[in-house]
Amino acid sequence: MTKRRQRAGLLMAAGVSAMMLAGTVGTVAQDPVEFDLYDLHNLDPGMTFIKDTVDSYMAAHPNVKINLTVLENTALKEKISTEMQSGNPPDLFQSWGGGTLAQQVAAGLVQPIDDQIADVKDNINAAGLSMANVDGKQYGLPYNLGVVGLWYNKDLFQQAGISAPPATWDELLADVQALKDKGIVPISLAAEAANTWTAMFWWAYLSTRICGADGMNTAIATGDWTADCFVKAGEAFKQLIDLQPFQPGFQAAIHDAQEGEFGNGKAAMMLQGQWAASAQASNSESTTGIGDALGWAPFPMVEGGAGLPTDVFGGGDNFAVGRDAPKEAVDFLKYLTTDETVVKNWVEKGVGVLPTLNGSESLITDPNMTAILQARSDATFAQGYLDQVTTPDIGQAINDAIGGLVAGALSPQEVTQAITEVAKGK
Repeated sequence: MTKRRQRAGLLMAAGVSAMMLAGTVGTVAQDPVEFDLYDLHNLDPGMTFIKDTVDSYMAAHPNVKINLTVLENTALKEKISTEMQSGNPPDLFQSWGGGTLAQQVAAGLVQPIDDQIADVKDNINAAGLSMANVDGKQYGLPYNLGVVGLWYNKDLFQQAGISAPPATWDELLADVQALKDKGIVPISLAAEAANTWTAMFWWAYLSTRICGADGMNTAIATGDWTADCFVKAGEAFKQLIDLQPFQPGFQAAIHDAQEGEFGNGKAAMMLQGQWAASAQASNSESTTGIGDALGWAPFPMVEGGAGLPTDVFGGGDNFAVGRDAPKEAVDFLKYLTTDETVVKNWVEKGVGVLPTLNGSESLITDPNMTAILQARSDATFAQGYLDQVTTPDIGQAINDAIGGLVAGALSPQEVTQAITEVAKGK
């Protein structure tokens, strides 16, 4: 007997006992229900927010017990993958949709929840909903949708004589040299083997700028990443890599260390998603980050590229619902993502999310988050995270290949060939 079935049996017995006891006093007790929640907010303020939200729900639903597991991004992905492979999917878990979710759907490891969310679906951003939608069925709900951009330290820019964030790739390369000339680390990066997705962001955004929407869509659909525009993206990224712009020890750094390096004021830039507003602070030694020196800008344009200024690279976060999750898990998910008080807390606690509840845009007052929200609103094309919109094996191949480029082990052309070989199953 599996642990889940053992637990269900115990709960059923407890429920029968409770009903028998309740029957003696003329009332009907609700059956006790227990489910798991896997989340990635492993640092404050996000960790406290999630715990408080879980506690508030359980206080209002005394028959429900939520077992909360919080792990760092990479560790959480590994745990979810292990449990999926064992055929014991978690009840509610952090998801980015895309190819990974599609595989979980095909394996019967997640459940559609369309009927259960009919009362809230129209209140949620359609693009956000699409992240957890496979073949027209909804397998989860979103809580965050944003855009990757260039976070920069205004004070360090001023010290280097840089008056504004770079608008073009050539300007970014010139700014990197200006910062180096002043003895300032230009960019913080995480290039540890399991964290090369942070480097992938650079290549992916350059690809989006150079290849444009048609080029990106064609590569993802066909599995052929050898088009000249992807080689050019690698060549542009190598221009940056050759300037040696990253902090000492970056090849052993994980995501949290990248955020902390920037949040400690030791690097002038980093390319990250909307969560960085919170993460650079929570990972800093002071836990407050660089304060008013924090700025955000769109990714630079590349001269001659097919992409538009309104094309963005980014994505969001959702919670998917495991195959065996009880209906109470979906009810909690609706509470977490669409309850107005909870959504307001997402924003006010400074967790670094841009909620997907329609109308929540008015809650955003931070100027950097407002700029990201505007970019999201103005986007004519949104390229999702490449390691999520593709299948897990292709996504891993992309991250590994970019890690090879950063380490000097692969050329820009070899990067595209390595990805294509995996995508084509060669």
